[in-house]
Amino acid sequence: MNLSLVHRIIGSALVLAMCGPASAGPGAHGPNGEHLDSPEQATAGVSQSPQLDAKSELFELVANLGGGELSLLIDRFATNEPVLNAAVEVESGKLKAKATFHADIGDYVVDDPAMLKLLAAPGEHALVITVIAGEESDLLDGVLRVGARSAEDTHAHEHGPGVSAWLLWAAGAAIAAIALALLLTWRWRNATRRDAVLIGGRA
Repeated sequence: MNLSLVHRIIGSALVLAMCGPASAGPGAHGPNGEHLDSPEQATAGVSQSPQLDAKSELFELVANLGGGELSLLIDRFATNEPVLNAAVEVESGKLKAKATFHADIGDYVVDDPAMLKLLAAPGEHALVITVIAGEESDLLDGVLRVGARSAEDTHAHEHGPGVSAWLLWAAGAAIAAIALALLLTWRWRNATRRDAVLIGGRA
């Protein structure tokens, strides 16, 4: 077997084995001062997860449901300044859940199981979000629309990567192992041939 061909097989297999399901967290605030729900922000990336936009005189927010959590990015409406370390509570129906602030991303996350189960169900979910930032407070409301496909994706994210992703990884690992075995066999045969030639020459 041609050595360069074996190397190409190994390289392709390793790339395949290292590829896995990727997930992206909530995006950062717009770099050009655009509002969270502006066209520039909307076209920055295509998201299939259920999303809610809400605004008031004080604040504006974008909420995304996916990956086993409800993530909220909150800005001041007038200045587009991120609202950090605020007290945020989400209410839907008879359920209420507090959001935890993540300083590394700057978003607020609701991971309450009961709330997520409610929001993951297909249909329209009316949300009321309470934001208390220092001496300022406001209520923002909107509707989170969850389709049947979005509900399936949310359920899959809560339980980790799908079976197909792991089968793909396993197939790549198996191909890499076979290619490595072929390479070792090729080298062993070449070494054996060299030894035979050396012994024959000495004789």
